[in-house]
Amino acid sequence: MTMTRQDTDAIRALQGLEDSHSSVRLRAALAVGTAPDPRFVDKLIQRCAIEPEFFVRDMLTWALVRHPVSLTLPELLRELRSERAQARSQALHTLSKIGDRQAWPAITRALLSDADAEVARSAWRAAVVLVPEGEESSLAADLAAQLGRGEQETQLSLSQALVSLGEVIVPVLQAATTADDPPVRAHALATQRLLRDPDAGFELAIEEAKRAVALAGAPQDGR
Repeated sequence: MTMTRQDTDAIRALQGLEDSHSSVRLRAALAVGTAPDPRFVDKLIQRCAIEPEFFVRDMLTWALVRHPVSLTLPELLRELRSERAQARSQALHTLSKIGDRQAWPAITRALLSDADAEVARSAWRAAVVLVPEGEESSLAADLAAQLGRGEQETQLSLSQALVSLGEVIVPVLQAATTADDPPVRAHALATQRLLRDPDAGFELAIEEAKRAVALAGAPQDGR
């Protein structure tokens, strides 16, 4: 069988995805996305699960988005059940970029509360992109259950996801401001501020919220 130039280029690109140099892998992912081919999909998804460099992973996602949803969606949904955290996280990221709401049923509470922070953050971002009309309030409640979680970067991701849902988050945030857990109350207050003023810096908002919570819980003079 005679091998065509297209076949040769495809083989070279697929081999490039496994090169030890990140610059070669980046160029290979760019080549794959520039000339989409169904034969590339499995390899792209497999590489997403193990690729160590963020900028290469981002190019792999771009390459996947360039392929038909009918080919990529089933494979990405399978990755959500992977035991490898990066596979789940990158699949969620790619699904958010594809934006096809057929993926919505796969964004489960288990993913939204995944023990791995990167997976959870990717799930939050994917959820607010894929949520169907009418499901926003339910999603807001699920996201609010994660208030107070993690370090500042994780908390910022959750606040941004919540704020992107708009006014439907007001009731769940108000309820969270009376939670027993001080970090939950502080995170809810900071998110309320971001909702009112999207340009407010989160670091300042969360520090002010922490002080407000601490002062509210401090003993009053004369008692």
